[in-house]
Amino acid sequence: MKLAQPDAKMLEEVGQLAEVRGRSLWADARARFFRNKAALAGLVVLILIFIFAMFGGLIAQYERDFVDFSLMGANAYRGVPSIETGHYFGVDIDGRDLYARTVQGTRISLLVGIVGALVAVFVGTLYGATAGYVGGRVDNIMMRTVDVLMSIPFMFVLILMLVIFGRSILMLFIGIGLISWLDMARIARGQTLTIKNKEFVEAAVATGVKPLTIILRHVVPNLLGIVIVYATLLVPQMIIFESFISYLGLGVQEPNTSLGALMSLGTKQMNNGTLWMLFYPLFFFLITLFAFFFVGDGLRDALDPKDR
Repeated sequence: MKLAQPDAKMLEEVGQLAEVRGRSLWADARARFFRNKAALAGLVVLILIFIFAMFGGLIAQYERDFVDFSLMGANAYRGVPSIETGHYFGVDIDGRDLYARTVQGTRISLLVGIVGALVAVFVGTLYGATAGYVGGRVDNIMMRTVDVLMSIPFMFVLILMLVIFGRSILMLFIGIGLISWLDMARIARGQTLTIKNKEFVEAAVATGVKPLTIILRHVVPNLLGIVIVYATLLVPQMIIFESFISYLGLGVQEPNTSLGALMSLGTKQMNNGTLWMLFYPLFFFLITLFAFFFVGDGLRDALDPKDR
């Protein structure tokens, strides 16, 4: 009996099916992310912001903390934005080049937001996943500790740390990150209570895999979607916290600056007809916030196992 030879269409369908089955989780998530136009636009904006923060100072014609007013011509008395004078964003009330200060402020605000969010996500995820997986008395003690810490005013603790240990960017990183992990711990613990009853976790337990290995290899990767979304929302929140601390004079110190400090100075000069002092820092702050939001939403859709 002669078997029917497969035609070209059948071979193409088999090849496509093999390609789909052979595609990894990350490859599938990457394809889904790049189909999301809003998330892709947010990613492009974030890349441009990072390029501006890292390399924008290369085209600055003035140092951020010194301006020669004799080079500004007719606009010297107001310091308005001008390409001819080299002050692309104008100057602030003290005569410092606002473009160079915006570059530095964007860089420091991104560092505070990203480092603070990474510390919060790392500590909170491991803490919450451990509490949820172990359960019992250990879970009760760990989460009651979180409840006690959450009852302490966040800003009070952060300000106290900066006063005791000194006002530095490093202490700002540590203070914001180590305090803001509490919400992440509660989220990770709640998700872990659901995940630990799944079949793949029970199979790992039955084969004798150690609890720590199960947490790191099976529980935490399945928290990735919610963790990434929370992290992208946490970055602008960290920037807002830093802005408030800098407004009180306890955050980033002169001659350094941040977007929050620049917006604070710009707000104080709004009645003097110098809106550019507020506009440019506020513009970079808003587009950074919205870009993180769109990227986080796109990553959530790409990594959500229920949506695949």
